Amino acid sequence: MFDEAHIKLEIEETAILLDVLNKHIDGSIFDPLETTILSIELPFYPGYRFLHVADHATTPPLQRYVFQKIGKMEFIIIDWNYKTIQKINKEAPINLTDENILDYVRFYFGHVKGRHGPFIICETADHIRWKEEPSAEIKRSLNQALSPLEVAEKKNSGTYTINTFMMLKDALFGVQVYVQSNGSVSMSDHQIIMEDIPVLDSTFLQ
Repeated sequence: MFDEAHIKLEIEETAILLDVLNKHIDGSIFDPLETTILSIELPFYPGYRFLHVADHATTPPLQRYVFQKIGKMEFIIIDWNYKTIQKINKEAPINLTDENILDYVRFYFGHVKGRHGPFIICETADHIRWKEEPSAEIKRSLNQALSPLEVAEKKNSGTYTINTFMMLKDALFGVQVYVQSNGSVSMSDHQIIMEDIPVLDSTFLQ
C-alpha cells in the first residue's frame, strides 16, 4: 500500500535515525550501510511520517515499521498490537475523511494482528497468496464473489461502516468493519465464503 509514494532516505539521514532508533529496538541492530529506510506521510496522521526500516543483508531480512514525529527523534515502533495504533491515533491525532477512510482500513489491518493471526484484506483473488496457482476457473469465481473495500454507511457521529472480504488463516469471509472517528476499529456480521484454502504459511508472517 502507498508503495508509489514512498521516499528512500539518503544514507546520511538513515545513519542519524538509526543511531537513535537502534536503542529502542530489541534484538538485532540495524547496520546503516546495509539498511534502507522508506518514508511516507500518511494522509490520516498529520505531523508524523511512517518508516519502513529494512536490512536485506540478513537472513531472514530484519524489518521494522516505525512512526516518527516529523522534525523530532520521537518514535513509536509497530508491534502488531492494536493498542499501538490507538496510541498514534490519539497523539497525531488521527484525521479521518471520506477520501482517506479506505486507505486507513487497509493500513490498520496491514499492521495489526489478532489472537489468531492477521486479518488479510482480499479485494481480488490476487490478494490470496496461494500455495499453488489456482485454476483460471477458481480465480474467476472468486473475483466474481470479491469486491474492493466499500463505504456502506457514514453516521452523523463520524462512524463508518465498511464492507470488505478478509482471509484469516485458511478461511475467506465477508465482514463489516466499523471505524469510529478516533480510529477505533471493530468487526461484525462474518459470512464464510470459502474454507480450507491452500495458502502459504508466509502469508501470516509480517
